[in-house]
Amino acid sequence: MKTDKIKRLLESNRGLLRKSLPSFEKSLGKCRRIALSANLSFEEEECFDSLTSKFSRISDIFTQKVLKSLTLMLREDAPTFIDRMNLCEKLGILPSAADMISIRDLRNLIAHEYITENLLEVYRETLSLSGKLLESISQAEQFIQNQKTDA
Repeated sequence: MKTDKIKRLLESNRGLLRKSLPSFEKSLGKCRRIALSANLSFEEEECFDSLTSKFSRISDIFTQKVLKSLTLMLREDAPTFIDRMNLCEKLGILPSAADMISIRDLRNLIAHEYITENLLEVYRETLSLSGKLLESISQAEQFIQNQKTDA
């Protein structure tokens, strides 16, 4: 794939991420104000369902689109998710590959919503990992900006 095409793809993917972030951050703020307990109201459960859905979407856009196109642009070979996360940590794109792997594992768990007996733990883990996801996105954006100024 040509460099210009990869750059356009990266910018398009970053645009998708930027459009999705405000809604995710708003849901996160709302859910952080809810005390997690076995007696969540229907409205509180809806808030957490919305957050977990947005968490999955944001993490997918970030890892499967932004980071994948960024590694292509850098002409780095990272064929698997774990390879890509380790490479991104090594290059300073991400603060922690392990955190991103945990985020991916949670995203996969959320995708299998029929696991209802662990919902409180899923909500708790989503709240915990959302900050790490936002930190990783911020660091990657800073890396991309630095690449532009270095070019």
